[in-house]
Amino acid sequence: MARIYPLFSSSDGNSTFIGSRRGGVLIDAGVSCKRLVTALEDNGIPVSAIQGIFVTHEHSDHIKGLKTLTSKYSMNVFAQPLNAEYLAAADCISTHSRLYDITDTVRIGDFEVKAFATPHDTRQSCGYKIHTPDGKTVCVCTDLGEVTQTVHENLIGADMVLLEANYDKQMLINGPYPYPLKQRILSDHGHLDNCDSGSELKKLVVNGTTRLILGHLSRHNNTPQISEKTVSSQMAGLTRNEDYILLTAPVETHGEVMIV
Repeated sequence: MARIYPLFSSSDGNSTFIGSRRGGVLIDAGVSCKRLVTALEDNGIPVSAIQGIFVTHEHSDHIKGLKTLTSKYSMNVFAQPLNAEYLAAADCISTHSRLYDITDTVRIGDFEVKAFATPHDTRQSCGYKIHTPDGKTVCVCTDLGEVTQTVHENLIGADMVLLEANYDKQMLINGPYPYPLKQRILSDHGHLDNCDSGSELKKLVVNGTTRLILGHLSRHNNTPQISEKTVSSQMAGLTRNEDYILLTAPVETHGEVMIV
């Protein structure tokens, strides 16, 4: 039975494991190798269970641990072409591991992984749709300024979705960030706020998605309590823990495991 482990999910570092102790895939490696391996072991997952690392984009909070992880352990790494080009040129992947382009869908072990484009201020950015060996569909989608039609079409119908709920708009506007950074976050290539996240998640629940995780919360412009309250307020006509299960990936430590 597949599970999702939101190991780290914030602007300080991101990494999510989908699978079991027998095998699975890792989305991003944005913390140190030591922290990542410890988080896996705390959940009873040996590092040998990682059958492939899938990179969403080249920002440091998504690739910070790649070089050491691929140096200590031989692993296949997958990224969209422009990101793969960057990872190779920036020496982010050890020669002990292999780097592959992913343009659509790849099969790795008993998992099928599809990349889909997300709007973010980077050379190329994507979310991932994962089909598990037991026939479930999991989507991991963070770092996007808006929910495009492409994003929605890939999320709808999934059994479980980890979707960004990065900031509370009033906290961001009234907070300490410099104006240019606020404008970047608010843009349609920045990050997704709680309201927009909740609006999309309601559409998904109405169409059959029952397990939701809020991810990539800002340490300065959001809290788990605010994000969950805002998202739940968007769910008119639906009952939490009856129609859907909602968790928030914590900012500093690895989060609660969810069975897909």
